[in-house]
Amino acid sequence: MRIIRGKFKGRQINPPKNFNARPTTDFAKEGLFNILENTYDFEGMQILDLFSGTGAISYEFLSRGAKSVVAVEISKRQSEFIQNTADSMFPGQMHAIAGDVFHFIKKRPLKYDIIFADPPYTLEGVADLPEIIFQNENLNSEFTLIIEHSDVIDFSKHLRFSQVRNYGKVHFSFFVKE
Repeated sequence: MRIIRGKFKGRQINPPKNFNARPTTDFAKEGLFNILENTYDFEGMQILDLFSGTGAISYEFLSRGAKSVVAVEISKRQSEFIQNTADSMFPGQMHAIAGDVFHFIKKRPLKYDIIFADPPYTLEGVADLPEIIFQNENLNSEFTLIIEHSDVIDFSKHLRFSQVRNYGKVHFSFFVKE
């Protein structure tokens, strides 16, 4: 796994072999960040990375100049790996939390510019994720939600759905608050 662009372009990230994670492919990451870089200036942005796995998406945001990232991953071991990796490249800019994502988004203010979620494709409750996030009373007035998912889920009927982009078997659905 590598960082595709930004300050740490080309940097290899080597998570332990027995991690229970499905990292986003380089092809899909490149496509996603091409869209985002044409829409946003990451400088000063605050990002929330849900189901962060190996932290690959978090590192991409930070490498491109995001101010800070909060990464939530249920596995304590993976969360510690994410934090240690980020501390070596982006000291003080990332806070990795070992915890349940659904509990986090229901109980914490979600004051972020971009919320990215990459849940396990077969996880129960994934289809409800946009609604749970939008029900949070402490959201930024404007933000973008991006959910990575398989072709089994179709978010297009959601009130705040904006678009879907497909990169092979990886789909990114975009939602906007307003």
